[in-house]
Amino acid sequence: MSKIEDIVDSLENKISKVLHRQEVLKQTNAKLSEELAQYQQRVIRQEEELSMWIEKYESLKMANSMLGSDENKRETKLKINTLIRDIDHCIAQLSQ
Repeated sequence: MSKIEDIVDSLENKISKVLHRQEVLKQTNAKLSEELAQYQQRVIRQEEELSMWIEKYESLKMANSMLGSDENKRETKLKINTLIRDIDHCIAQLSQ
């Protein structure tokens, strides 16, 4: 009978260890999920900031070319032509 009791005790110990390990893994998983959410929010904020800086850069580039810089003159002319076409299209739609 002692042998069966030893086996049962051994099984109880192993089950206890497995349950403890499972709980530790659950806690680790919850912590990692929280960190992931924080990093995802950080990435979203950085993407928004990058987008804002790109927009500012494009505006500065446009202003610089309007001030007489030859670097972006062609690009500025194309942008102005596109804007004029858009305005003409809007006026045509309004007059219909």
